[in-house]
Amino acid sequence: MSDISKTIKEHVQARTVTLRDGTELPSLGQGTWHMGDNAGLREQEIEALRTGLDYGMTVIDTAEMYGGGKAEQLAGEALEGRREEAFLVSKVLPNNAGGEKLEKACEGSLSRLGVEQLDLYLLHWRGSVPLKETVRGMEKLKADGKIKRWGVSNLDTREMKELLSLENGDDAVCNQVLYHLASRGIEFDLMPWMKEQRMPVMAYCPLDQGGGHTLGESRTLQRIAERRGMTPLQIALAWTIRSGMVLSIPKTSNPEHVRENAEAASITLTNEEVEMLDRAFPKPQTKQPLDIV
Repeated sequence: MSDISKTIKEHVQARTVTLRDGTELPSLGQGTWHMGDNAGLREQEIEALRTGLDYGMTVIDTAEMYGGGKAEQLAGEALEGRREEAFLVSKVLPNNAGGEKLEKACEGSLSRLGVEQLDLYLLHWRGSVPLKETVRGMEKLKADGKIKRWGVSNLDTREMKELLSLENGDDAVCNQVLYHLASRGIEFDLMPWMKEQRMPVMAYCPLDQGGGHTLGESRTLQRIAERRGMTPLQIALAWTIRSGMVLSIPKTSNPEHVRENAEAASITLTNEEVEMLDRAFPKPQTKQPLDIV
C-alpha cells in the first residue's frame, strides 16, 4: 500500500460512530444495492468492495432482497480470505421477519455469503409481522450464534419508540434510513431522538443514488469542492458524516470511486461551508414523511 493510500485509510479509521452496544465502526462503509445484477461488472464490483476494505471501509451492507440474493453472493466472494476484516450487515424482508421464516431467511443469507455469522442483521422495513415477534426472533438468532447483533431499517420516530418499549427492543443497535443533502427530513425529530438513545443512523443512498436529485450539479457543492480540490460528491458525503452520529454506506461498482468516497473522510467542513449548504438544502421546519427508496 502506498503512503497516500495509508493516509486515506488513516483518515477513514479516524472518523467513527459507536453503535448502541458500544461497538465502534468507521463512519464510511459500503453498500451493495444493485451489485450482482450485471454479470459483466462482477469482477469490477468485487474489486470495488475489496478496495474499500483496503481503505478501511470495513462495513459492508447487503440484503436478501438485493438481486434476489445475488448481492449477498457477490459480497461473499469479495470477502473470501478477508472475512475477519469486515463488519458484515444483511437485511431480512418484512414477510420473513418472524418465526421459522426469520431463521430460514437468516440461514439463506449466511449460506449465500459463505459465512457462519452476521455482525449485524436488520429488519429491512416494517411489514405485517408484529415487531414483538421480530424482536423475539432476532434475540433467538443472537442466542444461536447466527448473528452478533440486530437493528432495523426504514423505521420512523413513532415506530422506533414502539420498538424500544418492547421486551428486548432496546437491544436494537441502529436504524438504517435514507439520508443525504436533498433528503433531510430525519433531522426534524428522528435523528435528535436517536441521538438521545445513543443510536447512530446508518445512511443509505448518501449520494442520492437511485433518487430524483443530482447532487453533483449543485452550484454550492461545486463551489466548495473547487476551493478544496475535491469533487462535489465528496463534499456531499463528508456532509453526511459531519456529526459523528451517521455511518454512510455509499455504493459504487468503480474502484476509483471507492477511493474518492474514502477520501471524503479527510474533509471537515467549516461552519461557513455548512451554512452555505443549509441555505442551498434547507433544514426541515416541520415533520416530514420518512423518505424511502
